[in-house]
Amino acid sequence: MMMRLQKYLALCGVASRRTAEKMIAEGHVTVDGVKVTEMGVQVEVGQDIRVDGRLVTPEPEKYYIMYHKPAGEVTTASDPEGRATVLDKFRDFPARLYPVGRLDYDSEGLLLLTNDGDLTERMLHPSREVDKVYLARVSNTLTPEEARRLENGVMVDGRRTARAKCKILGVKGLYTDILVSIHEGRNRQVRKMVEQVGHQVVMLRRIRFGPLKLEDLPRGMWRELTPEEVRELKKL
Repeated sequence: MMMRLQKYLALCGVASRRTAEKMIAEGHVTVDGVKVTEMGVQVEVGQDIRVDGRLVTPEPEKYYIMYHKPAGEVTTASDPEGRATVLDKFRDFPARLYPVGRLDYDSEGLLLLTNDGDLTERMLHPSREVDKVYLARVSNTLTPEEARRLENGVMVDGRRTARAKCKILGVKGLYTDILVSIHEGRNRQVRKMVEQVGHQVVMLRRIRFGPLKLEDLPRGMWRELTPEEVRELKKL
């Protein structure tokens, strides 16, 4: 069966279709020994398709992993500074996994890892507006008025953030615990939003991503999603 090259790469677990398109445009992909840089090329299983010289083939089984990322790991396959990555624990895993979205180095919490490129693309596409919920500890006393400002949107990197949800859980003198729900995926967005209302994030943990809930999964541990959780993801 013929299919577009970027879809084939997604089926191989290389990356989402969008990222695969970028890899093609940048000259990382060859088909039967010929470098391909244009979109729309049709391929089929059995052709010699390589990414940076590495032969890629469709992975027959898809894996879906929930990982409680600790602070102090980067959400990449490798790091030029030699820091720990979220994939270090999965070097011997039977399939090559990729993180769905990112959590910054100083943050912790729920991270989804999979070799399902199509699912990755659906979950990250802005039109899906997949909710991400964070438990944040912020400096000093965050007031109800400041929480409303976060909900209504603040200017971050020259653009106003989309409407969000912010619930104050408790004020304890030197800090305030809040729940923040967003569906955008900008770099360090929650931290920058909080800075815009005059506070600093001192701890940030993602506790929900779409239908997935971190619950009591220990920091640094992982588990495979249940069939029901996978079905809920695929409904997105």
